[in-house]
Amino acid sequence: MRQINRQALVEQLLPMARAAGSAIMSVYDGSGANVQHKDDASPVTEADLAAHRVLGTQLTPLLPDCPVVSEEDSASQVYRRNTGRFWLVDPLDGTKEFIAGNGEFTVNIALIEDGHSVLGVVYAPAIDALYYGGAGLGAFRCIGGQTTAIKVAAAQTGRACRVVASKSHLNDATRSLIDCLGEVSLVQAGSSLKFCRVAEGEADIYPRLAPTCEWDTAAAQAVLEGAGGAVVNLHGLPLRYGKAEVLNPSFIATRNTALMPA
Repeated sequence: MRQINRQALVEQLLPMARAAGSAIMSVYDGSGANVQHKDDASPVTEADLAAHRVLGTQLTPLLPDCPVVSEEDSASQVYRRNTGRFWLVDPLDGTKEFIAGNGEFTVNIALIEDGHSVLGVVYAPAIDALYYGGAGLGAFRCIGGQTTAIKVAAAQTGRACRVVASKSHLNDATRSLIDCLGEVSLVQAGSSLKFCRVAEGEADIYPRLAPTCEWDTAAAQAVLEGAGGAVVNLHGLPLRYGKAEVLNPSFIATRNTALMPA
């Protein structure tokens, strides 16, 4: 692969994420979501497809030799490989949150190189919150036009472990893992914002022992790694991309892998 300037590249991604977010909000603020369902019964809306079109159009010329793999384009999945470079995008992560109208949905853009998510952008258009970064790049948050560097929280004695937990995915396996963490307080968030809560120091750990796909996690993993955290499977190995199977294994996103139950 030819060398690229990742720092310059991520700056070019930010207006693209905002443009996709604007496409989503034009539907969110409109007359309805026009919900349909894919073959796997998961919902898809006009907003998913509008954001997909924006990202496909704008990402392709940015790196002409880098294919765009999108959740909303099944034909693009042939480019999802464990070697080489490709874009991995979820045009609207949190479609259920979008339909519910709670604002906790995101645009996810990740660059994958040889199975690693090397940079990512997560944009929540309903609250105008933009997160971006990657390992070696740092991590940043832009809200209200103010950009600040973010880092995971430092260890603090006497504080309950702050666990990001989704009400809709709090299954028995996740409950059992949380029970092993000792005293905890629960932090609620939707879509990729769960990772961002850990990255910005508002939570300590996000266990996910329920199905996700590669495009659900890649961008936010890069942000969290840029902030000093980690996203690993239950054996402590970082999540990888371009696998033969698009589903992720169970994973834990955390400020420090030392928090993982033994």
